[in-house]
Amino acid sequence: MVVAAAFTLMFIGFAAAYSFAAFFGALEAEFGASRGDIALVFSVAAFVWFLSGAPAGVLADRYGVRRVAIVGVACIALALAIAAVAGSLNVLYATYSIGLGLGVGLVYVPSIGAVQPWFSANRALASGIAVAGIGAGNVAGPLLAAWWIDIFGWRGAFLGLALFALALGGVAALAIRNKPRASAAAADGIALRAALRTTPFWLIFASLFLSCIGLFVPMVHLGPYATDAGYTAAQGVALVSLIGLGSLLGRFTIGGPADRLGRIPALSAMYAGLGMMFVLWWAASAYWVLALFAVVFGICYGAYVALLPTIVMDLYGARSVSGIIGCLYTGCGFGTLIGPWLAGAAYDALGTYQAPIAAGALLSFAAAACVLPLYGKRQAVYSG
Repeated sequence: MVVAAAFTLMFIGFAAAYSFAAFFGALEAEFGASRGDIALVFSVAAFVWFLSGAPAGVLADRYGVRRVAIVGVACIALALAIAAVAGSLNVLYATYSIGLGLGVGLVYVPSIGAVQPWFSANRALASGIAVAGIGAGNVAGPLLAAWWIDIFGWRGAFLGLALFALALGGVAALAIRNKPRASAAAADGIALRAALRTTPFWLIFASLFLSCIGLFVPMVHLGPYATDAGYTAAQGVALVSLIGLGSLLGRFTIGGPADRLGRIPALSAMYAGLGMMFVLWWAASAYWVLALFAVVFGICYGAYVALLPTIVMDLYGARSVSGIIGCLYTGCGFGTLIGPWLAGAAYDALGTYQAPIAAGALLSFAAAACVLPLYGKRQAVYSG
């Protein structure tokens, strides 16, 4: 039940977030803005959801995941509903970006954290199934939004997403729960403040920051890139959904191999895989190559998102798992804030995406290098 509820909450949050790929062209035409300014709408949203993950995790550890998730679903639905009547990009920054970002942050990290203490054996598999909701949202969100935009226009599509998120997300928020424990003192692991003083925390933080500068560039810009290359808008949206399909595969399949072979080496391999896919994107523009890029990129992305919570649980235990995950995700927030926006600004200045794609490759390889010193550290930091 907890895994299903977490899957659904992440599905709702990220279907709403990744639907932005379908809205990109409509917003560009509606407001006559540059691609950098349009991309900033998503970048700010992602920054807020990663930044709010830390306080959301602490609140979930203290007050319970259910209460935090209910507030998060309400924020998502309200943000989408207000965005439907936005008259300018500034209003979108204040509604879609801040409101949606806060809502996703309140359901994302607490849901991931709630799953971890329920499992000892096969924890990576359980975590992978739960976070597969992100990949499912990545598949469904852009396609659903594109369909509704064709029928109702972009404003009607935002409103439809708001109602969808409120109905399905509300049920999941009421269903999720923390694993009961005798007392906070009895919880296995170390406190958040102690975790912040360890080297593994900052190595993982650096890897997330570096990788996320490039990670969300295709989520925002792959659709416009495809239309620039002569493909239809529908084909561009389909590529973004293929990233989601790949991420579903990555989240479902990484658990077993990582449990057997080591989660840190698997994480490093996924970062390197992202780098290799950026090289492929940089080198070719044929549609079948773009489709291959999208699927394999999604596999690497989904796998590393599934691995991270289990690695945190391995290293630091259950005591402050949500808070530690949330603090690590602030690294993702800073990377995502600058990545898609800089890619859009580079396109506006140079008329091509080649430079940001190459930068994404280099930064992904650097992220893989960051976790190399952690090889062999499977035992928890708190147990010595």
